[in-house]
Amino acid sequence: MSVAAKKIAEAEQLVQTAEKSLKTSLLKWVPDYDSAADEYAKAATAYKIAKSFDKSKECLLKAIECYKNNKSWFHAAKSYEQIILLCKDVGTLTDVEEYANRACSLYQQHGSPEAAASALEKAAKLTEAQHPDVALRLYQHAVEVILIEDSTRQAALYSSKVSRLLVKLQRFEEATKSLKTEIGLYQQTESFGQIGRLVVALVLVQLARGDSVEAEKSFKEWGTCCEPDEVSTLTTLLQAFDEEDGELAARMLASPFIRHMDVEYAILAKNIPLPKGLEVAKKSVGADELNNARDHEDEGEDLC
Repeated sequence: MSVAAKKIAEAEQLVQTAEKSLKTSLLKWVPDYDSAADEYAKAATAYKIAKSFDKSKECLLKAIECYKNNKSWFHAAKSYEQIILLCKDVGTLTDVEEYANRACSLYQQHGSPEAAASALEKAAKLTEAQHPDVALRLYQHAVEVILIEDSTRQAALYSSKVSRLLVKLQRFEEATKSLKTEIGLYQQTESFGQIGRLVVALVLVQLARGDSVEAEKSFKEWGTCCEPDEVSTLTTLLQAFDEEDGELAARMLASPFIRHMDVEYAILAKNIPLPKGLEVAKKSVGADELNNARDHEDEGEDLC
């Protein structure tokens, strides 16, 4: 008998034991939910080893119902996290959000907001590469959950993920609001070095939106938190956009510290539309000079 076959046989035996625990009789009026939940959980593990993922999920859902009936909210939430891992195994990552939110709710019922936020974070990491929109919602939920516990520092870390995903999704208006929220959280913890980098990110996002005026306002408001090289680069960058100097703007956007920012902001800097005003003006002047030269040539031909 193969390992998979042995594990399936083991799982089936565990399921039978769980079902017996739930039966009532004249002498046993109340189902033994605790024992049944444990047996279903063991069966789920055996089915997973045998790569019978649907059966494993089915057992976990039954275990969750037993845990709920026994008011074992924490164990029920843990079982939902096991289902999330099954979603990864079978490639149904779009189902992760639903189960993560259920786990979060049960952890909160148990009085464990840190575990609730952590479940959302783990689920977000699973979905981030293939489904950034799902990961975004999970991180946003994590921020809400952890702020109830007044854990500002952790909320700032989750908020950072939110801002970067919004930039990745090119939702720049929302990213602007998120970055300002993030700055506010770091102000509460007096993490001024972090704020300096966020000011750079905020300026880049606003330039990507085509709003150099707001970018300059943001720099004036929080620029005192920036390091000297950040101040120098942002001052020159904003001046370049004000004077419509595309060449200078490109040099500033290629600054070493911008290239070494979080990957979303480094990529954003490469794709910010450069100012073209002076370039257009130069082309216009060149055209005028050419027209004048042609006029002079025509006058010379008339004289002849």
